Amino acid sequence: MAIAGLYRRLLPSPPAIEFASSEGKQLFTEAIQSGTMENFYRLISNFQTQSEMTYCGLASLSMVLNALAIDPGRKWKGPWRWFDESMLDYCEPLEEVRARGISFRKLVGLAQCAGAEVQAFRTNQSSIRDFRKYVLRCSTSDDCHLISSYYRGALKQTGAGHYSPIGGYHAGKDMALILDVARFKYPPHWVPLTLLWDAMDRVVDGTTGQRRGFMLISRPHKEPGLLCTLA
Repeated sequence: MAIAGLYRRLLPSPPAIEFASSEGKQLFTEAIQSGTMENFYRLISNFQTQSEMTYCGLASLSMVLNALAIDPGRKWKGPWRWFDESMLDYCEPLEEVRARGISFRKLVGLAQCAGAEVQAFRTNQSSIRDFRKYVLRCSTSDDCHLISSYYRGALKQTGAGHYSPIGGYHAGKDMALILDVARFKYPPHWVPLTLLWDAMDRVVDGTTGQRRGFMLISRPHKEPGLLCTLA
């Protein structure tokens, strides 16, 4: 008997290439051989599915913070200290994030409050050349990770604004691997880097009226600032 609801979506391909497909596996193998999948292993070891429809930003950030082995300095459950979406409430009440999602600026602030070093760029503050350089930098190392804020429609996907970490890069094909935290909807997939840039740049955030962008997150050089506030 059929049950009402949705069970996944068919990934629009092209432009995306599913990670687990034959072509996706070939891209993965070639990228490994080229040394541009170094960030993948720690990210995949901490892969997280967003627990709420609007928690893509929180899921992406908690996944990256755990991949960087940053100690949250507070307990998750039992005796364990571990980043979870429910713990990213330093600067924005979770009820508000659940209702409206989280802005690019506030997600950057949350990362900083959690103790990470962050470099953040909106597309009007950067260029596709810079974006490619940073994707390559994080893909050839496991000491930084990149989160992209993009518009799904540019990739022919359903939905609007979304956050996900970038889990690798194929330099020969100029394709980035999106580790989509909405795993109930789309699997991890490769997309042309130029198209991902377009997905960040083409449509402004309807809530803030500003361009989307990307952020590089790395381990802190100082203790977490848990008393951060955002205006």
